[in-house]
Formats: sequence, structure tokens, C-alpha cells
Amino acid sequence: MTALLIENLTVRIPLPGGASVHAASNVDLAVDAGTITALVGESGCGKSVLASAVLGMLPAGASVTGSVTVVTADRRIDPFTDSSFRGRDVGLVPQSASSYLTPVRTARSQLEETIRVLASGRTSEELARMVGLDPAHLDRYPHELSGGMAQRVAFAGALVGDPAVIIADEPTANLDRELADRVLGLLRRSADDGAAVLLITHDLASLMRSEVADRVAVMYASRIMETGPASLVFEDPLHDYTRDLLGALPSRGLMPIPGMPPQLTDLPDECVYHLRRPTSVHSGGRTALVTVGQRSYRTRVSA
Repeated sequence: MTALLIENLTVRIPLPGGASVHAASNVDLAVDAGTITALVGESGCGKSVLASAVLGMLPAGASVTGSVTVVTADRRIDPFTDSSFRGRDVGLVPQSASSYLTPVRTARSQLEETIRVLASGRTSEELARMVGLDPAHLDRYPHELSGGMAQRVAFAGALVGDPAVIIADEPTANLDRELADRVLGLLRRSADDGAAVLLITHDLASLMRSEVADRVAVMYASRIMETGPASLVFEDPLHDYTRDLLGALPSRGLMPIPGMPPQLTDLPDECVYHLRRPTSVHSGGRTALVTVGQRSYRTRVSA
């Protein structure tokens, strides 16, 4: 069952002076219950905006077309019109958990407040054990926790309501290899328990090493470039950008992509990767996502 469905989502965020941020453009993405979809791409390509859209937390004044639907066992939720689902139906594992937690309260008090607000049957001790944390550490303040401990407290907070969908926004940022693998393992366990997990990350090395993702979606300059089963995307990328992104990894030859990702302010209406890689056969002019079996990729189409 598809638990998270994003259809033709376009988000524009106005700026002073009349410009606007092209935060997402015609994005289609589905995440099934019991699976992990990793949304990857360089920083500044619009990945975290999708997390905000799923949580119904886009900036004030944002213009939105298309739809986001969260599907649970008993209802369909539109995040743009319903705010009661956060924590209960969709849980967030944030980036930089240390700053996410309130510094003047213990981890336990923050978890227990979340339990009360969501009327959950969980206990703080149970949640701590679920994420591999000694319950005694919950009596510490955030500054007394290591980065990995703080991330596990934040993860425990995301699990309080037994959500159908978990959004993990750069959950391994600033963690060493061992801690990153541990967090990814927690996400895998959540998916195996039935949650649909959207993992937003630029840490491709950890993602490939752990083999935690079932599917991968590649994003560039507000658009989806390629989607498919993780093993196929990593072994045989279809889009030039995916190929270049993987080629920049040390394990794939450490060949940097020329230039930088574009600013998302007032992009043209079409894919712009050809401006960075002029030899791209997929970008330049009107493009569309083409489906091939379980995979899709963006390519030029005739006028």
C-alpha cells in the first residue's frame, strides 16, 4: 500500500522584490508502507522542501499546486488542510537533533510531554530501548548527550505516535560512520515494522554502504531526475546527473561535477542540468519523466 503520495507538486516561495524560489517543480513520488525511499541530491536542490510539504509546514505565502496525500489504515490526509496528523500519522527525524531539543529540559521530560500530547500508550523507557538508548540517559540535558544519543532521542520522539510515515531529514549529518549506520539501521527497522520512510540525504556513501534503501529518487534544481530500485540506480544510472553524482564519490573515481547547483530563484520552466553539463543528452529544452519498468528518468522530449 502506498502510504505517501506526492503528485505533480510545484512549490513557489515569493521573495521581496517580486522574485520567487522554485522550491519544487512537478514532483511525483510514492513511498509504500514497509519501505525506505531515499531522496538524494546535492544541497540546495529542494529536498528539504518536500519534507516541509509533507508536514504541511511550508513558509507563509508559498504557492502550491499538485497534492500530497498521507494514507493510513483508516483515512487519507491532506497536509495542507489538516494539522492534526503531525506526530500521530507522520513523524519527523530532524537534522541536527541537538539543536532540535529544548536545551533547558531533560530528554525524558521532552519525550514524556510528546507522549501526553499524542495520548500515546508508549513509555519513555520503552522508546529509549527501541532506539538503542539506555533509559538512564533520558535524565540528561541535551548538552550532556553525544550527537548520536541526541539523534536517538529525536528518533524516539518521532516514534511516539506509531506514525504511518516517517520523514528523516539528513538524519546522519555530522555523525561518524558507526553512528550513521546505527541511525540508518533504526530507519530500516521502522520500515520493516510497517512504516513508509522518506530518507532525505546527501550522504550517498553511507546510503550505498548500508544498502538500507529500497528505492532511490534523485533530485536536482527542484526536479526529480530519476527514480528506481536502489540497487539498479546505483549500479546502472540512467540519467546524466545521477551518473555524475555517483562519479563524484571516492569509491567511484572522485570526479567532481563541474560548476555548482543553481540557485532556485526564478529558474526557467525546464530542466537546467545542461547549463552545468553541456554534453548532457537528457537536459536542454522540454523534458518529461519516462518510465521503464520499475524505473523512471527525466529526458528531453520532442516539441
